[in-house]
Amino acid sequence: MFFYTFNILTSIFFPLLIIFATFVMSWSSLMDREKSSPYECGFDPKNSARLPFSLRFFLLAVIFLVFDIEIALLMPIPLFLNKNFPFMVLLGSLIFFIILLLGLLHEWREGSLDWSN
Repeated sequence: MFFYTFNILTSIFFPLLIIFATFVMSWSSLMDREKSSPYECGFDPKNSARLPFSLRFFLLAVIFLVFDIEIALLMPIPLFLNKNFPFMVLLGSLIFFIILLLGLLHEWREGSLDWSN
C-alpha cells in the first residue's frame, strides 16, 4: 500500500516540480516590443513577420494526422487474429472502424474535406 501511494505522489510531484521550475525560469522573459519583433540583422523589418495562413489547410493537415494515427492503430490487427480471442479482436476492430467511418462522414458533411471552396 505504501509503495502504491508513493508512486502516485511521485507521479504528481515531479510534473508539478517541472512546471513550477519552467515558470520560475521564464519569469524574467516578459514580452516587450524588442522581443516580439522579428530580427533582421539589426535593421528594422520591412514587412510584418506574421503572415496569415489558410485555416482550411491547417484543418486538413490536422485531419490527415488524426486519420494517419488511426490507420497506424489498425495495422497490427492481423497479427492479433492468430491469438486466443479472434472474435474479440474482430469485434474491437469493427467498433474502431465504425467510429473511424463516422468521423469521416461527419467531416465530409461538415465540408472540411471540400478543398474547392
